[in-house]
Amino acid sequence: MNRPTSSYFGKYGGQFIPETLVPAFRELEAAYEKFSKDSGFAKEVDYYLKQYAGRETPLYYAERLSKKIGGAKIYLKREDLLHTGAHKINNALGQALLAKKMGKKRIIAETGAGQHGVASATVAALFGLKCDVYMGRVDAERQAPNVYRMKLLGANVKIVETGSKTLKDAVNEAIRDYTASFADTHYLLGSALGPHPYPTMVRDFQSVIGKEARAQILETENRLPDTLIACVGGGSNAIGLFSAFLKDSKVEMIGVEAGGDGKKHAARLTGDGKVGILHGMKSYLLEDEFGQIKETHSVSAGLDYPSVGPQHAQLFEQNRVKYVSALDSEALSAFHLLCETEGIIPALESSHAIAHAIKVAGQMGKNKIIIVNLSGRGDKDVDHVRRVEDGEGELR
Repeated sequence: MNRPTSSYFGKYGGQFIPETLVPAFRELEAAYEKFSKDSGFAKEVDYYLKQYAGRETPLYYAERLSKKIGGAKIYLKREDLLHTGAHKINNALGQALLAKKMGKKRIIAETGAGQHGVASATVAALFGLKCDVYMGRVDAERQAPNVYRMKLLGANVKIVETGSKTLKDAVNEAIRDYTASFADTHYLLGSALGPHPYPTMVRDFQSVIGKEARAQILETENRLPDTLIACVGGGSNAIGLFSAFLKDSKVEMIGVEAGGDGKKHAARLTGDGKVGILHGMKSYLLEDEFGQIKETHSVSAGLDYPSVGPQHAQLFEQNRVKYVSALDSEALSAFHLLCETEGIIPALESSHAIAHAIKVAGQMGKNKIIIVNLSGRGDKDVDHVRRVEDGEGELR
C-alpha cells in the first residue's frame, strides 16, 4: 500500500505494505505522532539514555591515529561506549518505551551483526516484554557471542535458514511474524528503513548522536567539523550523526558502504544499485536482470543488506552526502590500526568508516577536522576476524 507524500523523502520511502498490516501501521503512526510531541515521553527517553545507556558519549580526539596518518585531526564519536556496545540502544529504548505506551506485551526484531538483537533483548528485559529476535544462520555463526548474549537476556533467537541466511532474510521472517501478531506485538525495526514511519522514527531516536557531536565539537574546537564520516548499512548511525548538520552547507558528509571483496558487495548507492521496492519502502537496492534481490557480501554482518534507508537515497540524489565504499581488506586493516594506535577495538561496521577516514585525512590540512562515528565496539567481531585471518573462515 502506498501512503501519502508525507511518508516520503523526495521520491523515496513510502509505505508499501499488505492490507493486513494497515491497521498496525495506522496505530503506530498515530502513537508516534502523539508521543513525539509529548514532553513527558521525551523526558522518559532522555532519562533512560542517560541513566541506563550511558549518554552522553565522548567525542574523543584520536591523537595517535591522526598523527600516524598525518593531516586532519580525527575525532571519534564513541557510541561504542554505550550499554550493549553500539548506537542501537538509542533507538531500541525509544521504540520499547513507545511499545509500552501502546500497550504491547511483546517485541520482535531482526538483526545482522547482533547488536540490534542484543539491544532489543536488553530493553525487553528492562521493561518486562517478551522478545523474539530473527537472525540468519550465516550471521548467527559469525556473531555467536551476540547470539548467546541475547539468550542470556531472555530473548528467543529464531535462526533463519532461508535465502542467503543473512539480514535480508531475517527481515522477511520478522515481517511475516508481525503480520500475524501485531495485536499485542511491536516490531522493533533496527535501522532507518522499512515502511513509514520507521525511517523517520529511527532517525529521530538516533539524532541524539548528531546533537551531542555538534555541541561537543563547538565546545572543543569552537567551530564545526569539515567532514563527517559514518558507515552505512541500513543507515541509522549515519543519519543519526548527519541529521544535526544537514543545514550546514560547508560540512561535508560521507557515508561508507560495504565494498566486499570488490565483486560481491553491499554497495547500493556506489555500486550497481537500482531504484526498487523492498521491505515496504522505495529506495536503491541490489537486484539482478530478472528483478530478484542479489545476494550481498560483507565481512561485517551489519552492512550486509541489499537496500538502504530512503533518506540516504534522497541525500545521495541531492548530492548533499557523498557515498563511497570500503573493501573488506581495507576495513580489516583499519580495524587493526585503530586497535594499535588508540587501544580501541572497533566494530567491523565502524571499521569501514575508519578506513575511509584513513584515506582522506592525509590529503587534508592539519587545520581540518573529521568526525567519525564509531558506531560500535568490536568484541563481537574479534573471533570472526581471527578466523578469517587464520584462514578458518571466508570473508562472509
